[in-house]
Amino acid sequence: MSNVKILLLAAGSSSRMGRPKQLLPWKNATLIEHQINILLALKFPVTVVLGAYSDEIQEHIKMKPITIFTNRNWKDGMGSSISFGLVEMLKKTSTFDGVCIVLVDQPLLTKSFLMKMIDSFNVTRKHIIVSSSNDNIKGPPVLFPSVYFNELIKLKGDFGAKQLIKEQANNIKLVFGGDELIDIDTQEEYNKFFDKI
Repeated sequence: MSNVKILLLAAGSSSRMGRPKQLLPWKNATLIEHQINILLALKFPVTVVLGAYSDEIQEHIKMKPITIFTNRNWKDGMGSSISFGLVEMLKKTSTFDGVCIVLVDQPLLTKSFLMKMIDSFNVTRKHIIVSSSNDNIKGPPVLFPSVYFNELIKLKGDFGAKQLIKEQANNIKLVFGGDELIDIDTQEEYNKFFDKI
């Protein structure tokens, strides 16, 4: 079994939602608590990167067995939060095989799908494991082997790791996630999926 760590990105301001999506009600918790509970079920260490509304959000998750970092430069975009989070993780321990990057606004993700990604990674520990949706969109969650850590640390702006994945197209393995990969950006999207849970 590989030594994998989980990085949950929850630093954004939810500008399209108009309120912190991290704190939206979801099942019997908030959206971020729901995501953390799914990730903790994997039995791998979980690190959360906060940014906007960090003080308010921490009140909801501070008792969970996770590591929390606040990216003061969260306005610089997702690339900034990936870089910041990974640097902080490496300060605590430099010996892990891969990092699985998960977004807070994909509440339909399941433990079984994430384990499928980790199991795929365990086969070689060399490929980038990328999720693939019904629309053939390739993106998060993404599991990067440690050989790509230096590239992730260099990320800037709001483009996340899309360019790195594109550049390494011959070194990726896709895992089909279907509807589980749907993300929630607007109130209308939230209302649509909230009615189904």
